[in-house]
Amino acid sequence: MASITGFGGIFLRTDDPKTLYQWYEQHLGLVKSEAGSFSFPAPTQHPEVVFSFFKQDNAYFPPAQKAMINLQVDDLDGVLDRLIEEGVTVDPKRESYDFGKFGWLTDPAGNRIELWQPITAE
Repeated sequence: MASITGFGGIFLRTDDPKTLYQWYEQHLGLVKSEAGSFSFPAPTQHPEVVFSFFKQDNAYFPPAQKAMINLQVDDLDGVLDRLIEEGVTVDPKRESYDFGKFGWLTDPAGNRIELWQPITAE
């Protein structure tokens, strides 16, 4: 039977795509592909990708924001500390669970972004 094998992409609307691409390149180190978008080779990420729904009034991320990006990182504190030094809006709250550590930032378009450092199998 044909089936879904994973995510193919994340798509956000913005008034100024060029500026947002530049911000993500500068602060998050993402590199645009020849196709003009960011891509991640699958072997670099934790084998689990979460797809979840939230009620319209759930406060986990701003209700006016219809979707939130969750990016996997290898050193949450290192990435967030660097972003603070670069003047990026970073939520001071950081949380740890048995499945990983989480932190948040906001891009110039006002999108809240979640960073996740998964627990690695030793």
